[in-house]
Amino acid sequence: MLACLLSIALKIVGNLNYVGGEEITSFLITTPKGHVLIDAGPAEMAPEVLASIRELGFRPEDVKYLLNTQAHFDHAGGFAALKKATGATLAVMEGDAELMARGGKGDFAFGDKFPYEPIKPDRILHDGDTVEIGGTVLKAVLTPGHTRGCTTWTFKAGGRDAVDVCSPTAPDYDLSDQNLVAQFRKSFAIWRSLPCDIFLGSHGSFFNLKEKMAAKNFLDPKGYKRFIQASQESFEKQRARK
Repeated sequence: MLACLLSIALKIVGNLNYVGGEEITSFLITTPKGHVLIDAGPAEMAPEVLASIRELGFRPEDVKYLLNTQAHFDHAGGFAALKKATGATLAVMEGDAELMARGGKGDFAFGDKFPYEPIKPDRILHDGDTVEIGGTVLKAVLTPGHTRGCTTWTFKAGGRDAVDVCSPTAPDYDLSDQNLVAQFRKSFAIWRSLPCDIFLGSHGSFFNLKEKMAAKNFLDPKGYKRFIQASQESFEKQRARK
């Protein structure tokens, strides 16, 4: 498990950098006015993320915004530590903000099974809100299902459309809940509508991180479309078994 948490310091393209682990991702977007970090990983990964930021030649103190894709422990558990280290503004989508403030407790699917250090967001986001800094604009797209406030981030990197997918999975979820099923289906429609050249995600396995690192090429519009299609097909098969 520890090996999966050891962060990787990698420049992807333009001002987009990778500072996450082999499976749990974290992205650093740098600008002359300060930087943005998307996802913290679990608490154990926070020191590694900070080390990777430094390895790339940047200062954690220059991170001005902390953003998340989902408020589960494996993506949000390290925010309390990163907040202390950077002093950055934590901006979280409505729906996930409450879960993060409870430290992951009271999750609609997992209950209190996966707690972490609670942290109250500084800014509550809504669908379509943007975070702007140093000429870079990141748009928060609400894609609920995996969590209530599951957030997909879109932005430009190296002049290309980048999409950081929250998660299309429903691990052991109660898919007899038609409202939840409707949320997922709406999110799949949203994902299909997003222009994507650089395919990113909250898990490295979503977008074949290892292979792309080896190839030093993250351009993958066709892979993005295949992933969304395959994920929806898997979801519908899971629903049909309920």
